[in-house]
Amino acid sequence: MNSGNRSTGIGLFLAGIFLVAVCQTGIAATVSTHSLTTHKSKSQKISESQHARRRMHHLAHARATTATTTTAHTTLHARHRYYERFYTSSFAQDITEGDVSTGEDPIVREAAIDALGGMNGTVVAIEPTSGRILAMVNQKLALSSGAQPCSTIKLSVALAALNEGIITKETEVRLGGRYHMNLTMALAHSNNAYFEALGRQLGFEKVSYYAHQYGLGELAGYSIPGEQLGIYPNEEISSKLGGVGKMCSFGEGVSVTPLQLGALVSAISNGGTLYYLQHPTTPEEIADFQPVVKRRLDIAPLIPEISDGMEGAVEFGTARRLRTNFNEEEVLGKTGTCSHAGTRFGWFASYAKTNVGHIVVVVFLEGGRPTFGPKAAEIAGLMYRNLYDHNFFMAKPTLPSNTATINQLSDPR
Repeated sequence: MNSGNRSTGIGLFLAGIFLVAVCQTGIAATVSTHSLTTHKSKSQKISESQHARRRMHHLAHARATTATTTTAHTTLHARHRYYERFYTSSFAQDITEGDVSTGEDPIVREAAIDALGGMNGTVVAIEPTSGRILAMVNQKLALSSGAQPCSTIKLSVALAALNEGIITKETEVRLGGRYHMNLTMALAHSNNAYFEALGRQLGFEKVSYYAHQYGLGELAGYSIPGEQLGIYPNEEISSKLGGVGKMCSFGEGVSVTPLQLGALVSAISNGGTLYYLQHPTTPEEIADFQPVVKRRLDIAPLIPEISDGMEGAVEFGTARRLRTNFNEEEVLGKTGTCSHAGTRFGWFASYAKTNVGHIVVVVFLEGGRPTFGPKAAEIAGLMYRNLYDHNFFMAKPTLPSNTATINQLSDPR
């Protein structure tokens, strides 16, 4: 037997032994007839390389699309969360068109017009010891149906809570965890959580009762043509809107006019007398002017309790921009900022407390992003500056002391 046949025979013999071993162990075997080579052809390598690149390209594209979509969604979510769209301009022209100013104090009116500048808003100045309107710039807006009072509603809520004995100005209200705050700091910094807590503790019935006592939900003026009525709801707003808590922190569901807010701040300024506001416009009305009392509020002991917070708002709180224009006299006030249906509101209700008397100034602005409570405070500061520079805070002749007291009038028109 030659060497070739010998090798073939040995191979067949070994194969036979392998098959016998497999059969004895019970393992099924499949014999491939393909060549057992470890080398791939060049065309196979190119094909698989292209396939891998395509897969990587699709994967990268999918990840990029997902990242872009996520970023867009996050940006959109952030915009919805932090940014609002406003459709009302913060600026206006000819805001005094149609105003009747015959019986107004010319110095006060000019000071208000200059301070307001081109802002879309109104300024109402009141003599708090008589209820006489000294100036009302942009009377169309001042006499309108009003707007959400925002944080200025906190004045009414604070007086209600003090009247009910729930708090004093030093009472620390727990706002979560170890965080506490008293009335002075809550008014100065306009803390919403604090007043929401007060509102829930008072309940809607008491909050509503005191709001009406302080003149909300009724006409503030006495025979002022064109004055419209603000709205104070007859029932608590939906819990989805925040219930009584949001009513007491933002004035949600409430509509207040500049005249109503001015009448309340006048009562705080004068010690508790809520006057009907009057706006004489004829020589006869000017000559025959007499103050008319709507009701006397039992708030005299409470005024010192809220005065520190109102002063703090101007000194270091939300109204501190007032001090950029005026520092010479003490000013106490409360700001408010909120928005509704594409319009932002900016409020500031205040009074200057001088040695020769007080004057109440209410600034109300409508518009977009430039409109907010601190801007209203800045405008009020400029108005006080103008009054001071024109010697308004000087001793003046007093008004007649006899007043006509009217407790209730169903239709003061």
